Amino acid sequence: MKQMLFVMNPYAGTRRANRYLPDIITIFNKAGYKVHIFMTQGPGDCRKIVEENAAGMDLVVCAGGDGTLNEAINGLMHQQLDISIGYIPCGSTNDFASALKLPTNVLEAARCIVGGKPKRYDIGLFHNRYFSYVASFGAFTRASYATPQNIKNALGHTAYILSGIQELSQLRTEHIRIETDNQVIEGDYLFGAISNSISLGGIITLDPKQVDMTDGKFELLLVRAPKDLSELSQCIVALQKQNYHDCAMLTFISTPQLRVTAPADMCWSLDGEQENGRREILVSNQHLAISLIQKEKV
Repeated sequence: MKQMLFVMNPYAGTRRANRYLPDIITIFNKAGYKVHIFMTQGPGDCRKIVEENAAGMDLVVCAGGDGTLNEAINGLMHQQLDISIGYIPCGSTNDFASALKLPTNVLEAARCIVGGKPKRYDIGLFHNRYFSYVASFGAFTRASYATPQNIKNALGHTAYILSGIQELSQLRTEHIRIETDNQVIEGDYLFGAISNSISLGGIITLDPKQVDMTDGKFELLLVRAPKDLSELSQCIVALQKQNYHDCAMLTFISTPQLRVTAPADMCWSLDGEQENGRREILVSNQHLAISLIQKEKV
């Protein structure tokens, strides 16, 4: 039989996947897989499970949120294992799954894994940690990892927005210098995202025509602090219309690699999980580094 490593985060989202676990495993068994099941108990567990058990497997499947997928990817990459990943998204936002149009119904997602085909995608390397779709800083970023899980479970996207609103009175800018292959960008910014996805925290949606998750490049979006309410309004309209180049507050470019100089105490969010800052950070695109199972036509 084919061997599958199945890792579930039983606390993800509203825990809706838990009640379907027997049905999910039945789908995999009927497809010819012997399933090795592990449940995570806290942060870091999924990565450790993958690092210790993925060797020799035909497929690694994770059920959870974007953070669970992030850990599975890190486990495979750090062990240098090129094994396809199946993803059953059942977290609070599931940005990466939304960008790939993966099913949100857990049983449909399981069926797509056994009936789909592997497709390769880019990921990012932030110093020595990999991320699947975004490394961000600034406004709303803290909400992605600081909002209590029970509130995320109850409110989903709304939890991030509410937490972000609470931050508005305490908004601060960060002085950032970014060097790419052909330019230097420096200034005081309210928010920044180095992404490989169209959906960022359920708050900002990038233009799908300007995002290619297989082109070896990131999309860099920087938002300067508004001088007044009029400028803030212009920025919101530009983001809603996905018109990034005609707003003085926004910087939007594509680049395969960048070096960031930032305050060492500035925290980042990688796929919605906290990452400590560093004075200098190299962020590089890992072209087609992972293989993800999808429907044949996406």
